[in-house]
Amino acid sequence: MKRLIIGTAGHIDHGKTALVRAMTGVDTDRLKEEKKRGISIELGFAPLTLPSGQRAGIVDVPGHERFVRQMLAGAFGMDLVLLIIAADEGIMPQTREHLDIIQLLGIKQGIVVITKKDLVDDEWLMMVEDDIREYMSDTELKEWPIIAVSSTTGEGIPELLSLIEEMSAQVQEKSARGPVRLPIDRVFTMTGFGTVVTGTLWSGRIRLNDSLQILPQDIPVRVRTLHVHNQKVEEALAGQRVAVNLQGVDTSDIHRGNVLAAPGFLRPTYRISGNLRLLKNSPRPLKNWARVRFHLGTDECLGRVVLLEHDELQPGEHGYVQIVMEEPVVCTKGDRFVIRFYSPVTTIGGGVVIDPHPPKQKRFNEAVLEEMAVKEEGDLEEVALQELNKYPDRIISLEDLAATVNHNPTETREVLNKLCEQGFAEHLKVENNDYYISSLGIDRSIQTIHRMLEDWHQKYPLRPGFPREELRSRYFKQYPVKVFNAVISLMEAKGVLSADAKHVRLPGAPTEPDQEAAKAIEKVMEILNKNPLAPPGLKEIQEEISDSSYDPAEIIAYLEDSGQIVKVAEGVYYSRFGVDLAWNRLNEHFNEKKELSLAEARDIWETSRKYALPLLEYFDRIKYTKRIGDNRIRITR
Repeated sequence: MKRLIIGTAGHIDHGKTALVRAMTGVDTDRLKEEKKRGISIELGFAPLTLPSGQRAGIVDVPGHERFVRQMLAGAFGMDLVLLIIAADEGIMPQTREHLDIIQLLGIKQGIVVITKKDLVDDEWLMMVEDDIREYMSDTELKEWPIIAVSSTTGEGIPELLSLIEEMSAQVQEKSARGPVRLPIDRVFTMTGFGTVVTGTLWSGRIRLNDSLQILPQDIPVRVRTLHVHNQKVEEALAGQRVAVNLQGVDTSDIHRGNVLAAPGFLRPTYRISGNLRLLKNSPRPLKNWARVRFHLGTDECLGRVVLLEHDELQPGEHGYVQIVMEEPVVCTKGDRFVIRFYSPVTTIGGGVVIDPHPPKQKRFNEAVLEEMAVKEEGDLEEVALQELNKYPDRIISLEDLAATVNHNPTETREVLNKLCEQGFAEHLKVENNDYYISSLGIDRSIQTIHRMLEDWHQKYPLRPGFPREELRSRYFKQYPVKVFNAVISLMEAKGVLSADAKHVRLPGAPTEPDQEAAKAIEKVMEILNKNPLAPPGLKEIQEEISDSSYDPAEIIAYLEDSGQIVKVAEGVYYSRFGVDLAWNRLNEHFNEKKELSLAEARDIWETSRKYALPLLEYFDRIKYTKRIGDNRIRITR
């Protein structure tokens, strides 16, 4: 059977609660003050059984102007509204305000119920009905049927129930797919059970023992028991009135306006972007930075309205806005909201959330307005591409992008994969995580890195490539090493560069010296190996190859990178053969003796102190020897 939430609306003392009692047998006025004063102050709830046996939940709202905030808390989530108008009074101020709220919330299905039929004659009843039709002809709800009933005599109640059942077929049922989201409208304690919250489940399904969270406080909780229509159940579905017994939280820690949600699904925000429409009957224009009361779900908070494309929003106009909250709110894209003037408290308009986590935006900025239009009207594919291209150099995880575009990761992945197939985005797989980057960003990075590598190869033709870690710190330092490695692999796959563990280079860049470089290299090695344990200094080596077209420093750098020579000290280079020769002689010495003095080193190397000392210090640095006093010992490995 379809899951259905029916709500009442209308002026105070027009018979809303009496009508609910006539249909359900339940008196929704549960508070002592309500009984005493004969008016509804708080939200009331009752289960309703329709003629076919289908069950529905009824939310009975207060009609007094002082309790419109309570009415709003109940109105969000209604599928079908009974607009109650008393036959003896007709349309009254709260009738109009409630009707405005119904339209702002986008509730399409409803019935106008004329109550207290038994108090007027037929001629008066016809006049009231004509007044109603005339008033509603200028609204979006002009096609709503009108039916007259008496809650006292029961006349018209069966016909009303049949009409509700007929219209319920037109209601689009809330999807039980997706994450759990339940705006809390009531919190209380039950003896023996603990904390209980109630509300209309907007999306998803709640099961026993589910782990959920209370927002915006971010309190983890667990579901102990569930009730739907006053009956204990193991599962509650979207579109049902639900009472949830929670473990892990006290009633003092939560209140109406909080949200019970699946972990990680929603994030609190202090700023939203939206499209706001001011009611035609708003008593005055809305000025920039006006303080308002913001209503969404069961929550109410104060905020300031930033008009992004108007100096003032006139009655009947709409425009893009940002609302800056004084307290955190919980919402998602597509949520409807209502605003009321801070003082005097009057409903003046409402709108739709376009972005629940926007950056602070400049007013009258065409790029900002265009971006908001895409987010408002575009499908998920357009919005995701816009978000990727907004910061083209950014590499973003699937989860973060899904949260930004306000869709679940599964749907977002499908769209992103499609964008990758179309060439608009690139996919990076890092272990078990998915990352994406705009193709614009990759193309821009490719151009930058290609120019950089060209310059590098021209300046340093003998080097094996640009240092890989330096590339990361220059262009990708905000990303973990594994994400950077995935980018390099992507560029390799595109044929943009070649890479190894330490360097990146252009494909086809020479890795071996040409004939002229080889000649200079051979000359350096001859000089160093001529007397391997007493090599000439750096300046002397560079003078020997100064006639080469290659920079002598590049020849030395190439030989050092390739391991053919070793930098022993500043300006002092040995050939690899010379270092190995020195090491072998040291090893022979330590096989016979435990210690080595500088004089002994000079003797076994057949060289002077000038060469022996830096060479000993080199072996200290590479942890082969250790200095103790004036001598060295071999470090046991």
